[in-house]
Amino acid sequence: MSTAFSMTPLFRQSIGFDRFNDLFESAMRNDTSSSYPPYNVEKHADDQYRIIVAAAGFQDEDLDLQVERGVLTVTGSKRAGNGENVTYLYQGIAQRSFKLSFRLADHIEVKSANLINGLLNIELERLVPEEAKAKRIPIGSTERPALES
Repeated sequence: MSTAFSMTPLFRQSIGFDRFNDLFESAMRNDTSSSYPPYNVEKHADDQYRIIVAAAGFQDEDLDLQVERGVLTVTGSKRAGNGENVTYLYQGIAQRSFKLSFRLADHIEVKSANLINGLLNIELERLVPEEAKAKRIPIGSTERPALES
């Protein structure tokens, strides 16, 4: 039996920042044992991220994305049957409802979302305003002003 503590749940809940305390609180609040549906969080550049959610069997109208108070929520709920009278001999494609939440850092915005081949791609970008960016402060000459006597 391993007594090692896995940090993975801490890092998959937040996008765009590394605030350990917020990650830890988020992991403790949420049920991280559920892994449905599976998803990836990718970093493509310093300011570009992508979340890919495996949404097999879902259509555009079955999915809902919302951003509220810095939390991106992805909800999937299968619509009532299409009038099909189907008896499954084996149903391996899970189509149950789900809700995923991702805490976004300051200045992270959702740019677009596409459902392609059963994968929901959510494009994120960090748009930092000029006044919030780091500024380089030039250092003046090394000459000291003369002391007046």
